[in-house]
Amino acid sequence: MLTVTASLGVIAAMTLTAGTLVAAPPGAAPHQTISAISWHPCALGPDDAEGRALDEAGVECADVTVPLDYAKPDGRTIAVAIARSRGADGAHHIGSLIINLGGPASPVLDRVPLARAAMGATGERFDLIGMDPRFAGRSTPVDCRWPAYWLPRSAGADRAGFDAMVSLDRSLARGCSRADHELLRHASTAAMARDMDRIREALGEPKISYLGYSQGTYLGAVYTQLFPRRADRMVLDSAIDPALSGTRVLRNTAAGREAGLREWAVWAAERDADYHLGTTAGAVLDTVRRVYAASARRPLAVGPYAVDDTLVPALLTAPLTDDTENEELAEVVGVLTRAAGGVPVQPTEEMSATLASLLRGAGSATHTAQTAILCGDAAVPRDPEVYWRDIQRHRAASPLFEPLARTITPCAFWPRPPAVRPVAVHNGVPALIVQAEKDVNSQLPGAQALHRTLTGSRMIVLEGARTHGVYLFRQAGCVDDAVNAYLGSGRLPATDLTCAE
Repeated sequence: MLTVTASLGVIAAMTLTAGTLVAAPPGAAPHQTISAISWHPCALGPDDAEGRALDEAGVECADVTVPLDYAKPDGRTIAVAIARSRGADGAHHIGSLIINLGGPASPVLDRVPLARAAMGATGERFDLIGMDPRFAGRSTPVDCRWPAYWLPRSAGADRAGFDAMVSLDRSLARGCSRADHELLRHASTAAMARDMDRIREALGEPKISYLGYSQGTYLGAVYTQLFPRRADRMVLDSAIDPALSGTRVLRNTAAGREAGLREWAVWAAERDADYHLGTTAGAVLDTVRRVYAASARRPLAVGPYAVDDTLVPALLTAPLTDDTENEELAEVVGVLTRAAGGVPVQPTEEMSATLASLLRGAGSATHTAQTAILCGDAAVPRDPEVYWRDIQRHRAASPLFEPLARTITPCAFWPRPPAVRPVAVHNGVPALIVQAEKDVNSQLPGAQALHRTLTGSRMIVLEGARTHGVYLFRQAGCVDDAVNAYLGSGRLPATDLTCAE
């Protein structure tokens, strides 16, 4: 199984280059013909276990050179790393399919063999292409060397928590002043979409198919807008509203997370003999609220970590993402409850990974790329008081999750403004949108907004499921069969579908 990470403008002018229709920013010069890809083994040295595993799986790797700034196609260049697993069904070969796991900067090369195994016979009709987004994974990197991270930290229960986030975000942005400003300035989903098209051209494909999850659905939608004639079979899973680019995508998540927490509380109450969190859903929710209030008064000691009110919502959000993680969420709340009572506790393995990321800078390079893309996708207010007033207006609706959804981010202090305006998505390119009904990260209203925006799309909803990433992840036969049928035939379902597990 794969792993999902989680977490407007003018349509580009069409320019003929060497007999091929390609997209370029308004006013940009045509780019030069792209040379053939030079494939090589994936292992970069004897200590590269990931590359060695790719080689053993028969995957080949390459770097595609792309412009840093597509408005200056003959200027500075960067490398975008790709990996290819060739499909075995040459008699029924369809083309290449690019996979994106969202993030918006999640490396994907090491997931290509897993995708090959998960897609079965349908996948064998495609060459599966993993693309590490610009500045992430094995592509040209940018790293601000952050000692901590901001997402998914909350603005907390009161002004002290908010001020702590302001201080953290300002410090993180200041740390990026030592990084390469030009790289940071040209991190955006629009640039990633143009990178995708350069890869399509380098592969020699007249069209490209695409499987994108979470933030990757926005990348796919932007690609259909910029390159409508180059989009083949497009699957957009766990979709977001394309009008909410950048950090704005976080703003409408509180209601769904609150509903998910209430649903989980019913489950936990039915198992009070196991977890001792409360015999009713209301009592379980009161337990969570007491933990949150205690963390605001004094950070909770959880192993080596000090967990305050900016961190508690983050620890809840990770297992809340999937209803198969109900037990993990109950264990997390149990750990925090005992910590609030002064009992020495250790974090669960998942808690420890989350806290190491947020408090110790684990994964700094990926976090830098993710933040740079979010900041590059849309300008945000620069005055912290704008965020504070917004949080205060909405806090009552969900004291736990509204300060998380509306928290201030490093984008408020980012060293450079976005280089390009966001791409306004609205077209009739065929696409298949897949959505879990109760997804708390990419929520159903956002997927419905994408469905309306992509007027040629069809939508499949997995009824009753709280999960993030459906096709290949959930093993829901109705969904997988419908997606495979579309990928294999190129024909969308005649109508929208509702699937039951």
